[in-house]
Amino acid sequence: MSYDPFDFKSALPVINEDSEFFPLMSSEDEEEMNNEQVPEVLAILPLRNTVLFPGVVIPITVGRDKSIKLIRDANKGERIIGVVAQQDVGIEDPAFDQLHTVGTTALIVKMLQMPDGNTTVILQGKRRFTLKEEIQSEPYLKAVVEPFQEVKPREDQEFKAMVSSIKDMAMSIVQLSPNIPTEAGIAIKNIESTSFLINFISSNMNADMSVKQRMLENGNLRERAKMVLEHLTTELQMLELKNQIQTKVRTDLDKQQRDYFLSQQLKTIQEELGGNTPDLEMENLRNRGKKKKWAKEVADHFNKELDKLSRINPAAADYSVQINYLELLLDLPWNEFTKDNFDLKRAQKILDKDHFGLDKVKQRIIEYLAVLKLKHNMKAPILCLVGPPGVGKTSLGKSIAKALGRKYVRMALGGLRDEAEIRGHRKTYIGAMPGRVIQSIKKAGAANPVFILDEIDKVGNDFRGDPSSALLEVLDPEQNATFYDNYVELDFDLSNVMFIATANSLSSVQPALLDRMEIIEVNGYTIEEKIEIARQHLLPKQREAHGVKTKEVILKNDVIEKVIEQYTRESGVRALDKKIGSVVRGVAKNIAMEEPYSPTVSKAEVEKILGAPIFDKDLYEGNEFAGVVTGLAWTQVGGDILFIEASLSPGKGRLTLTGSLGDVMKESATIALAYLRAHAGMFNIDQRLFDQWDVHIHVPAGATPKDGPSAGITMLTALTSAFTQRRVKPNLAMTGEITLRGRVLPVGGIKEKILAAKRADIKEIILCKSNQKDILDIKEDYIKDMKFHYVTQMREVIDLALLQEKVTEPLDLTVKEDFKPVMN
Repeated sequence: MSYDPFDFKSALPVINEDSEFFPLMSSEDEEEMNNEQVPEVLAILPLRNTVLFPGVVIPITVGRDKSIKLIRDANKGERIIGVVAQQDVGIEDPAFDQLHTVGTTALIVKMLQMPDGNTTVILQGKRRFTLKEEIQSEPYLKAVVEPFQEVKPREDQEFKAMVSSIKDMAMSIVQLSPNIPTEAGIAIKNIESTSFLINFISSNMNADMSVKQRMLENGNLRERAKMVLEHLTTELQMLELKNQIQTKVRTDLDKQQRDYFLSQQLKTIQEELGGNTPDLEMENLRNRGKKKKWAKEVADHFNKELDKLSRINPAAADYSVQINYLELLLDLPWNEFTKDNFDLKRAQKILDKDHFGLDKVKQRIIEYLAVLKLKHNMKAPILCLVGPPGVGKTSLGKSIAKALGRKYVRMALGGLRDEAEIRGHRKTYIGAMPGRVIQSIKKAGAANPVFILDEIDKVGNDFRGDPSSALLEVLDPEQNATFYDNYVELDFDLSNVMFIATANSLSSVQPALLDRMEIIEVNGYTIEEKIEIARQHLLPKQREAHGVKTKEVILKNDVIEKVIEQYTRESGVRALDKKIGSVVRGVAKNIAMEEPYSPTVSKAEVEKILGAPIFDKDLYEGNEFAGVVTGLAWTQVGGDILFIEASLSPGKGRLTLTGSLGDVMKESATIALAYLRAHAGMFNIDQRLFDQWDVHIHVPAGATPKDGPSAGITMLTALTSAFTQRRVKPNLAMTGEITLRGRVLPVGGIKEKILAAKRADIKEIILCKSNQKDILDIKEDYIKDMKFHYVTQMREVIDLALLQEKVTEPLDLTVKEDFKPVMN
């Protein structure tokens, strides 16, 4: 945008020598104008963006209906009107009190009708006046006015010098401004009248309307001249500075064009010679290398690669590859560490604040940090947090990083199949890049971050290699001090990195990889723990995410418990977090739409927002049917209960298994039936029934794959109940593996199974005696209403699980010949 210290558009009628308007005013003209009388009553024309000075001719465009009426009426008479600037330019029809008090009488020189329909009027200022009182407002404004008293200065040497300076500065501004016509300089030079010179420059200089109005209202010509001189001085300095900047920019641009031309010539010469010389980029790389705190062998390798770069033609494809490699070496944090904060009490507070429960996990982490504080190195087992989704494994890593004051970086391993993702590609390949371990370290910007290896159990392998084997070097404290990336081609020290792996299940993790990690089980949460987590963490997070204040959404414990029991079925809290978010969104809608609502959300409102309950709290199906037993299962999303159904039908002793069972589970059913046939007399069962009745074992939810040995005692109990038609004890569940000898073996996932049983309102549980230690790990408050039976033999299970009475409508199990069982 161009900058003009003068706006001479309004002065064009004066500047143009061929104009039919008034020429430049002489001293005689000024004397005659000053002697003109000011009428007592004037029609007042408000101006928006213009101030009219005496002697100055300006064109204005008239658009208001009142103004057009005023101009036409005045043009028929003496053509003298009053022109006053309005105080607020935004007002369309200003009132009398919204005008400035000092204005100028004006002679209507000419009125022109423009092609676009507007009316343009040429006005010449005459004398200043002061508004006194309003006479009329319609059809246009009329007011009583009186002449403005002006003070003529004594024309001493100082005043003459001031006027001369004003004229010289105005001439200089015209010469320095390319957008001002040269005729403006001629006009200023030919002005003889001192008063008209000051008025002319005041009217045309680039100043705010308020400044011009103050000049009009100043009756002392000497003071007005001083104001004009100050403004012109500022404008001249600004214009000179602008010209200096433009000259400097033009010089710099010329220098850049010259340098570019020379560099292009040099490049052409180098291409003809087939070589290259060190350039600014290489010098920059070399200077950055000098500032790095790397070992001597790394520095030597870097300088060697840099020298190789100097011998490569910049137009060659290898040049950019080499540049990228050198920049990677510079960006890696060689021997650059963040300072650890070993305030373990602070770390304990951070862990307690970020995670509710998980006491044993947090205790192990504090022990880990304590050893790190004493040893000052990471030669310790790699932690592996194992547990169902949504229990906070990854966020535990974030809390550890926050407690230690270390950088945090996460690497997702889910679906990783290419070994090069870990070790990187060799530089000879097109599109080669370092492995994700080195990339993550570069991103962290420190050689000792907290490094989360997420979902380590979901690493795959195919023809491109085995990423699990590549991780062996990363996670081995004895080897990772010299981790070799194929792209970097140098050993990088990972021994200071705090690796924390997470997994949902260890069944798919390579045994050699498991050997290098210390397994920490992060079990699911009880209902009581979930309520506290929702109250302390999930609800505040969702309030903040949806812009809702604390007092606007209140969820009481019984409402949270309803959401947990009837809308989620998980060990973690991820689904619970989503459901609470849905509730908060429902309340946020009422707030945004200004609908009446209660901040305390009721159970009925929860059902209105979330819909009908998805899950029933009481999943236990009762004991009115023979052969139906409740078992406990472990899944990757936590514990669950399942039902084993056994039914008999006349046949030839065939065994049918349904329910999408895995091989191990099918074997458990075969073992249970074999054991029962071998010990039929022990349970008062006629041996011939096994040859005369077919057995069908089914596990509901047939589309869901199921496998594992923990349903062994459940299947044996279901078969015994079916063949004896005895009732199963109410509110009872069990889990355990069996053998052909009738022994009960321990199984895993006990805590998750117990939590699932508690959700289903199970009161008694049968477990292997070896699993008693797992129950001791659970807080007593959470299982105070539950009774546990610990067994070692299958006969103990049958005695505990089956009542002596038969079901209401027992199956008629008869044989063709009398049979007397052997009683033990």
